[in-house]
Amino acid sequence: MAPSVLESFVSTEDVPSGDRISYWEEHNARALVGLACSSYAEDGLLARQRNLRVGELRLADIQGNEHVIERTPGICRDLPKESVFASVVLKGQAVFYHSGGCLTVGAGDIVLYDTARPYLFGFSTPMRKLLLDVPREVFAERFRSPALPGPITLSASRVTAASRTLRSLLLGLASCEGPSHADDLALELLCLLVAERAGDRPASPTRLLHLLVAKDYIDRHLHHPGLNPRQVAAALGISVRHLSRIFEPEGLTPGRYVMDRRLMKARADLADPAMARATVADIAHRHGFASQAHFTRVFRERFGRTPGAVRAR
Repeated sequence: MAPSVLESFVSTEDVPSGDRISYWEEHNARALVGLACSSYAEDGLLARQRNLRVGELRLADIQGNEHVIERTPGICRDLPKESVFASVVLKGQAVFYHSGGCLTVGAGDIVLYDTARPYLFGFSTPMRKLLLDVPREVFAERFRSPALPGPITLSASRVTAASRTLRSLLLGLASCEGPSHADDLALELLCLLVAERAGDRPASPTRLLHLLVAKDYIDRHLHHPGLNPRQVAAALGISVRHLSRIFEPEGLTPGRYVMDRRLMKARADLADPAMARATVADIAHRHGFASQAHFTRVFRERFGRTPGAVRAR
């Protein structure tokens, strides 16, 4: 079963300029949340949205030019929505206005807020954000609270393994890729982030969560020839022995996983016509192999063919 399922995709680009705002509002009322939208951009509102189902959760991948969306008291009353949103801003500068004040939000920041409370989210530049929709009953069970009393900002200036992994997880889910139980993992990551923000020591994460964070760290550091289990364990704040236990149900050691990922990525590059000008040595180095000879040997052991035999023709 796919970790995420695309339910709808809309764009205002082919909609007459004068109808774009109403079109956007109507789609959001059906697929996400009731809101009022405005834009003073010369070209009018240019926006697109992918709506996906992720287990018990929903995910919206939203891109657009400068615009403002608002959930007024009247809209909250007339179009109720019982959810907590987690908006991961990937691009753009924005303000988030609510009853308690005004927050400045930029790329890399995460904002958690309750859809039962009025708010305004305004982007002054082209933007993209991933919005995770957590139903209230799911939020209450995980966070031991029926509501979010006020918005929480998780700043990009305090990047942690959990925030990086949540971003990577949601980006993958937006393309219908990701691990099984992705909804549980996303909620675990949010719990960790909120606990970190509050200064609390979070409860011990599940094995799946640690595994996801470890795999994400490995994928982002494959190009380092010195990447090893000790470095990965240190990044997660756990022992090498604990890291090995986390990988045991996968039938792999951490070191074997690193090698497998390097080989898979190298094979993809070798078969990619866009990489035709790169030499075998270039590709080996790109994925953390110290020498072409070592790369060729382990590649043949893994795939039964030499790197040159799988080059795109």
